[in-house]
Amino acid sequence: MTDTNKKDQLYTLIRNNPFISQQDLASELGLSRSAVAGHIAGLIRERRLLGRAYVLPDSRPVLCIGAANLDRKMRTLATLQMGTSNPVRSEEVFGGVGRNIAENLARLSIPVALLTALGDDAAGHALQTHAEDAGIDMRGSLHLSNTSSGTYTAVLDEHGEMLLAMANMQLYEQLTPAFLHSRQPQRAAAALTVCDLNLGHDSVQALLADARQDGAHATPLVIVAVSQPKMAHLPQDLSGLHLLILNRGELETRVARALPTATELRAACREVQRQGARQVIVTCGSEGVYFTDGDSLDAPIVHLAAREVDAVDVTGAGDAFSAAVCWSLYHDSSDLKLACRRGLKLAAMTLESAATVSPQISAGALDNIDDADLAPPPPTLFQQD
Repeated sequence: MTDTNKKDQLYTLIRNNPFISQQDLASELGLSRSAVAGHIAGLIRERRLLGRAYVLPDSRPVLCIGAANLDRKMRTLATLQMGTSNPVRSEEVFGGVGRNIAENLARLSIPVALLTALGDDAAGHALQTHAEDAGIDMRGSLHLSNTSSGTYTAVLDEHGEMLLAMANMQLYEQLTPAFLHSRQPQRAAAALTVCDLNLGHDSVQALLADARQDGAHATPLVIVAVSQPKMAHLPQDLSGLHLLILNRGELETRVARALPTATELRAACREVQRQGARQVIVTCGSEGVYFTDGDSLDAPIVHLAAREVDAVDVTGAGDAFSAAVCWSLYHDSSDLKLACRRGLKLAAMTLESAATVSPQISAGALDNIDDADLAPPPPTLFQQD
């Protein structure tokens, strides 16, 4: 076999796994490590690889790090009665906060990659295939033997509102700081990193430490909360964090107090900024969103009303909001108000769909934002201080 064929085979192996070692390449191709190094040097000269980290010359993606689950949704057909059997309508779909955000971004036609952990079961294989078919780069994800993939089971009432959710996600504990370090070439190639709090405390802390170390040259880091119990995964020092997205209940958990009024919610946002987060977005369901309009402690905290929708299913609406915010930051950099308006639109589209990721979402979904986003908020007890 010619050297050219060997080099092309090596290039194919690297495309399939950008994190493969030179020793593994040598073993796979029957070459010495020095021969592998020579072929890699040639690929770099040809600009088929960008440097020793095997970064491929594609568009810089948004890198999502977090959960990819098999979601089971059970919707009661009548009012739930505890302690007895309830008739339900059930379905299984692909979910997980990190995965949902990644699929929304792929549907919005920007390059996106996902770092997650998958078991070696049927669910893991299906999650991998579905993500790749959606256009998500899964090459850096962790595949675990003798392990079940993550599952999330939600019980919804007859109106589609969540009553209870249960998560079996211990496998994400394998997304350790060492794993993240092993994916440094892929992380360095990202235009934006989005991490959900299914990652453990030490892994989130490692991402923040890297962002602090890189300073002004750091890839912007966005953290998306996933639940009140998992707020414990968020370190106290948030220095290096570009944006934190969380809901009102999760913010209450963070500051360890109830936030019954808008004034108290704004004060809690300031507290999180003082902990190091440059900007904060707080989603409040039908009450809309609050966001810090600037990264200084005297910048205003602005409220935007939610769109009025006939909700079919709330599952995935928050992930769609986060995805639209990230899409907006990817394109428009610093306009957080526009990002939130886009987020509210994508959340509304998801609420009106039975799917976790609305099939109506496409490349042009966020091109035009109409004046519905600028309507004054309806009077509620929460708005009144």
